[in-house]
Amino acid sequence: MNAALERFVHRALIGIALTGLAAGVVFWASGNQALAQRAWAAGSIPVALGLLLSIVRDFLAGRAGVDVIALLSMTGALLLEENLAAIVVAVMYAGGTMLEDFAVSRAERDLKALIDRAPRVAHRTRLGQVDDIPVAEIAVGDAILVRAGEVIPVDGVLSDPDATVDEAALSGEPIPVNRHAGEAIRSGAVNAGQTFSMVATATEGESTYAGIVRMATAAQTAKAPTIRLADRFALLLLPAAIGLAGVAWMIAGDPVRGLAVLVAATPCPLILAAPVAYIAGVARAARVGVLMKGGAALEGLARIRTVIFDKTGTLTVGGARLLEVETAPGWSADEVLRLAAGVEQASQHVVAAAILAAARERQLSVGGAGDVREAMGSGVAGEVEGHRVRAGSHAFAFDSPPASPWSRRTLRRASLHSALTIFVGVDGKPAGAILLADELRREAPRAIQSLRASGVSRIIMVTGDRAETAEAIGAALDLDSVLSERDPADKVEAVAVEQALKPTLMVGDGINDAPALAAAHVGAAMGARGASASSEAADVVILVDRLDRVSEAVRIARRTHGIAFQSMAAGMAMSGVAMIAAALGWLAPVEGALTQEAIDVAVILNALRALGSGRGWRRRSMVLEEAQALREEHRGVEKSLDRLRDIANALEDASASDGAAMIREANAIVAGTIVVHERADEALVYPRLRRSLSSGYGLAAMSRVHRELLHLAQLLSRLSQGLAEGDVDSLLLRDGQRIIQSIETIARIHNAQEEDIYEYAAAG
Repeated sequence: MNAALERFVHRALIGIALTGLAAGVVFWASGNQALAQRAWAAGSIPVALGLLLSIVRDFLAGRAGVDVIALLSMTGALLLEENLAAIVVAVMYAGGTMLEDFAVSRAERDLKALIDRAPRVAHRTRLGQVDDIPVAEIAVGDAILVRAGEVIPVDGVLSDPDATVDEAALSGEPIPVNRHAGEAIRSGAVNAGQTFSMVATATEGESTYAGIVRMATAAQTAKAPTIRLADRFALLLLPAAIGLAGVAWMIAGDPVRGLAVLVAATPCPLILAAPVAYIAGVARAARVGVLMKGGAALEGLARIRTVIFDKTGTLTVGGARLLEVETAPGWSADEVLRLAAGVEQASQHVVAAAILAAARERQLSVGGAGDVREAMGSGVAGEVEGHRVRAGSHAFAFDSPPASPWSRRTLRRASLHSALTIFVGVDGKPAGAILLADELRREAPRAIQSLRASGVSRIIMVTGDRAETAEAIGAALDLDSVLSERDPADKVEAVAVEQALKPTLMVGDGINDAPALAAAHVGAAMGARGASASSEAADVVILVDRLDRVSEAVRIARRTHGIAFQSMAAGMAMSGVAMIAAALGWLAPVEGALTQEAIDVAVILNALRALGSGRGWRRRSMVLEEAQALREEHRGVEKSLDRLRDIANALEDASASDGAAMIREANAIVAGTIVVHERADEALVYPRLRRSLSSGYGLAAMSRVHRELLHLAQLLSRLSQGLAEGDVDSLLLRDGQRIIQSIETIARIHNAQEEDIYEYAAAG
C-alpha cells in the first residue's frame, strides 16, 4: 500500500469511527439503546480490521508493535458488548494514527515547498543580451540578472554596487541584508530590492540551496534513537498489560475487569511522545538557522560532552581582515589605506580584496590607477592621483631593508598579532603599513560560554595554523586545549582520541574538515558560505554565519531530549496508574478509554513544548530590529575608536606640535561621539533593556563602565584644555596616549558586552 492510499484509509477510518460515535450518542440520547450499541459497533469494526491488517503486515516484515493492545481492547470490548468502550478506543487509535500521518505529511509538505521554491529559469546576460535559460545550464563565470522578488538561482558574487537580499529561507533571519560589490550571494535567497547583476561561482548542483534540499531530503529518512527506545519500552508494556489484565480477570471473576486494564494500557502516549518532541525540536532549530539531518542528529547533540572546533572560518571569520593601519610621520591612516586601495584595484590577490573591502567599510573615495604592474609574491605598483604608489613587502615598497624604528616597530606589532604586513610607499618614501589578520568572530566568546553553561565539559581547538597564532586564540577564548599545525588526518585522529572518552562534537567549515566531521559522534558544519563537502559530511549544518548557533543547537537538543524522556516517563507512569485503577475496579472500560485519551493529550501537549525557546517568561522581548539598530550604532562608534587607536599609535614618536593637535582631535572625538553615545545608552537604551531582562543587575554593572568612560573622558578634556606647544613634553604625550588607549580598549570591550545583552534580549 503506497503512502497516499494508506493516508486515505487512515482518514476514512477516523471518519467512520467519529461518525459511529456521534450516531451512537444521538441514538442513546433519544432512548434507543439498541441502535446506539449497533452504531458504536459499526464504527469500531472497520478500525479493528484495519488495525489487524497493519499488525499482520508488520509481523510479516519482521516488526512487532504494541498495536496488539489496542486490537485486543477493541476486540474484547466488542465480544463483551462494551461497544462504547470499543468505539472510544477506536477513535483514540485512529486519531493517533492521523496525528502521525500529519507529522509525516507536514515534513513532506515542507520539503516539497522547499523543492518547489527552487527557480527553474535564470536570466543570463551575454554581449548585452538577456536570455532565459534553465538553471541547470548555468556555468561558473556566467553573468546572471536577478530581478526584484526572484529567488537567486545559484551561488555567485555581486557585480552591481549594492543589492538587498532576503535570506530568511536560508538563515531564519527575517530582516533583509545589504550586499556590496564583490560580496557573496547565496542561492535560495530572494532579491528584496532592485534588479541586480551577479557572476555565478557555482553550478546549480554545487550551490547552497541545492545542498540544503539534499540534506533536508536525507533528514526525512532518519529516525532518532530515542524513538526506537520508545518502541522497545512499548514492547515491554505489551506482556505487562496482558498479564495484569489476566490477573484482574481471575481475581474479579469478570472479563470486563481485564478489558478495562487493556483499554487503559493503550500505549499511544508512549508511541507518540518522542516523535512529536523530536519533530518540534528539529523545527525549533530550523527557526534559528540550524538544519539537523533528522532526529538522530538531535539525539546525538543532546549527549555531547566534548566540542572540537576548527579555527579558520569557524572560531575566526576566515580570510584577511584589516587589523590596523600603521602610519609613518606625516600620514593619516585613511590616506594610506585609500592610496593602497587605489593601486590594489588591479590585483586579483586575496590581500587586494581585503584592502578594498576595508576602504569601502571606511567609506573612502578610491581613485583609479594607471600603469599598474604586479610582481607576484612581492606587491603591486601604479600611478594614483599623480603619485607613484607601491604596496607590498618592505623591500618592494621602499627598496631598502626595515632599518628605521618605525619599520621595526610595525613588524614587531605584526608579529605579536600574527598579522600580514603590507607596506605602502608613495613617491619612494614610507607612508604606512597595513596589518591584515584573521580576526576572532565577535560572537565566539559568547558561544564558548554558552556551551559550558549547557554542560559541555571540554572544548578544544584543532588547526593547521602555527602554534603562536593558535595559542593566542585559545587564550582569548579560555579553551581547554589547543592542537596546532595539524593536517586533516591529524584532525581525524584528534576526534578519535576525544570521542573514545566522551561523546564529541566536531565543528568546521572547510573541505579539509569533512573527514573529521564524518568521524565525530556529531559533525556540525558552518555552511552559510556554500554547500561544501563539509556540509555534506556533517550531521548538523549552521545555515547562518553565526558561531553562537552551535551552542543554541546544543541547548535545543538537550531541552528536546529531556522533554521527550519526560513525556515518555509521564505517559508510562499515568498509564500504569490507570491500569492499576482499572485492575482494582475503579475504572470501567469506557472510563479507562477516556482516561487514556486525556493522557494522550497531556503527553502530546508536553512534547510540543519543544517548539518553544525554553528561556522562561520575560516581561517583553526586545524586537529584533531594535537589537540590530543598536548594533549598527556600535559600527559607527567603532570608526571613531579606530581613529583613536591610530592617534595613540602615532603619539609614540610625534613632535610637540603634532602631539598637541592629536590630543585635541582625540578629545573632540571622545566628547562628540563616545560620551554622547554612552549617555544615550544610559538614558534611552538601558531602560528599554530592563523591560526585556529578568534582572537589571547586569545592566548596573554595565552602567559602572559608562561612569569609568565618562571619567576618562573628563581626564582627557582637562589634559587638552589650553594645551600649547610649550606645554607639551614626552611625559604629557605618554599620559595622553595612556588615556586614549584606555578609552579605546574599554569602549570596544563594553560594546561587545552590550551586543551580547542585545542578543539575549532579542532571543525568542
